[in-house]
Amino acid sequence: MTDQPAEFSEAMSAYGIELDGGELEKLDQYLTLLYAANERMNLTGVRDREAAWMRHIFDSLTLLPILQQAEARTVVDVGSGGGLPGLVLAAVLPAVEFTLVESVGKKARFLDEAATALGCSNVRVRQVRAETLGAKELRECVDVVVSRAVARLPILLELCLPLVRTGGLFVAIKGEQAAAEVAASVHALGELRGVIVDQVRTPTGTLVVVEKTGKTPKRYPRTAGEPERSPL
Repeated sequence: MTDQPAEFSEAMSAYGIELDGGELEKLDQYLTLLYAANERMNLTGVRDREAAWMRHIFDSLTLLPILQQAEARTVVDVGSGGGLPGLVLAAVLPAVEFTLVESVGKKARFLDEAATALGCSNVRVRQVRAETLGAKELRECVDVVVSRAVARLPILLELCLPLVRTGGLFVAIKGEQAAAEVAASVHALGELRGVIVDQVRTPTGTLVVVEKTGKTPKRYPRTAGEPERSPL
């Protein structure tokens, strides 16, 4: 088995995340698949595979404690891209049902192929826009929705909160602009029936945790593309 970088192992220990050898092996296999596919399409800008253990794998795994505390049984990853964070989390949470939402066809095909190669039978890939799922099929029925590096928070709230059941959570992995994005989200939170209950600083970013406090008005989400063109 390939050894993980010391920085990754130390961060995992400090954060209280424990994985067994088989889970670490599966994550190593995921990185192999990711970098092989990255030769054909743009899935990651992190060229150094060793750095990816912190910037991709650990960053995704920082969501684990929240998912476990919430006792999530259904998780949707909006804008999954190369499978971050959804596929990484699915690899270590086999009892949780994950839906990876990715509208770009070649990326969705990679997710399907990678999930199969990793033996993640708990993964379903949907090549569709989040607005479509939030309007009807998965409206207000998901325990936890997650998203990483997709859009600014006011936009993400409209894409993601309609999917979350009342009392469930939306968690966004954010970077250095987290505080500014939170400040810009006051109107969107009120419109979409969400409240920020925590902001967790991690070694790789900030987790913005939003609780769904009531049913999202039927007018949201707006039609595909409108949340990006005219954020709440």
